[in-house]
Amino acid sequence: MSQSSEKSHELTVGQLAARSGAAVSALHFYESKGLISSRRTSGNQRRYTRDTLRRVAFVRAAQRVGIPLATIGEALAQLPEARTPDREDWARLSLAWRGELDTRINQLGRLRDHLTDCIGCGCLSLDTCVLSNPEDDFGSRMAGSRLMPVRYQDDD
Repeated sequence: MSQSSEKSHELTVGQLAARSGAAVSALHFYESKGLISSRRTSGNQRRYTRDTLRRVAFVRAAQRVGIPLATIGEALAQLPEARTPDREDWARLSLAWRGELDTRINQLGRLRDHLTDCIGCGCLSLDTCVLSNPEDDFGSRMAGSRLMPVRYQDDD
């Protein structure tokens, strides 16, 4: 494909935003994080290759399921020659991310189930509070608020 033909298939940031459903500001942010890239015209305008649409779709899909941008960036950086992810890449990465998501789902379920316990309390510092002290991590080491620990005295 000739250089002029390649340039005619490039997208402006506005076209990429319209086609991907991402805001222009989000695209600029993705680019600042190295998730997508563009070339600059002689007038300093961004131009994106068409495969950037797939990269943006990949980023947005991963974000929707709760994957942090840093993790998404690490995954994209592992692809050879910064190529656009394909179905096999998504299958492999989503399988790797599944455990992390399952852990977060369990944590959110536990928080949801105990949220009403804190309505009457309000302080979130009791040693039995499942929101500020999940699984009673501090109960064996200190009493009271985590901000002002009072150590248990030995029973000697």
